[in-house]
Amino acid sequence: MQKKFSFVAALIALGNLPLLAQAHVHLEKSTPANGSVVTVAPASFMLTFSESARLTALSIQKEGDTAIQKIGALPKVASEHFTIPAPRLAPAVYTLSFRALDPEDNHVSMGKITFRYAPVAKVPAGPGADMRNIGTKPTPETIR
Repeated sequence: MQKKFSFVAALIALGNLPLLAQAHVHLEKSTPANGSVVTVAPASFMLTFSESARLTALSIQKEGDTAIQKIGALPKVASEHFTIPAPRLAPAVYTLSFRALDPEDNHVSMGKITFRYAPVAKVPAGPGADMRNIGTKPTPETIR
């Protein structure tokens, strides 16, 4: 009888493992999205989690730099949605790293979002705009 009870208890425990694994907070959506290319520097970062969480850390790192910039003034209350002001960014590839805490079970979720900020070059328009000389140094032939 004891063996049968232990076997049934083990089956129930194993059957609940997928539910436990799904119960942790995870990032569902972000703006900028992971792998995206943005042509305008983001004014803010938006993070949406699967359930209410506390955002405990947020930092950004420019590709090729060793410096990691912490983004402060994080909300103190738990939420599913966060909008955090972004620092001024130069064109480059960035990695945004986050850490969130599930307030119910204290499970920590961490992740990274990589995006490229690549502004579109402005093209002169209107009468007299000479498209052949864009991005070249003036020469005696182009100066009139």
